[in-house]
Amino acid sequence: MSKINRPISADVSEPPAGLWSNCLVVDGIAYLSGMTARDKSMQPVGGLDEYEQAKIIFGKLKGMVEAAGGAMADIVKLTIFVTDISKRELVWRARRESFTGDFPACSLVQVAALADPSINVEIEGVAHIGASRA
Repeated sequence: MSKINRPISADVSEPPAGLWSNCLVVDGIAYLSGMTARDKSMQPVGGLDEYEQAKIIFGKLKGMVEAAGGAMADIVKLTIFVTDISKRELVWRARRESFTGDFPACSLVQVAALADPSINVEIEGVAHIGASRA
């Protein structure tokens, strides 16, 4: 029987109980919840463009996947949500700075809104822990 592991990272604030888990790992696959540019008190970091928000988010994804025992290279799938598709180049720039080698499979989707009006980017992912070392 598979066991669910819930890693915790010092780089990512834990949500209030009963809402969601930042990451769950089952059979070596890490499911990373949508991350946004929020501070340690879960408040949106204001005044940042899509590039700066994406850099913060990729840092959080890195912290979560490392807490699960993996590395950024283990991330195999990303879904990126943006509120303004015309700013996609800013998000792509942050992605290029965050990955090397084979980039994850990725979808980029424009949405009408995210959890707060100052949040313009949300990114979720799937990682196969240890796959990049195999």
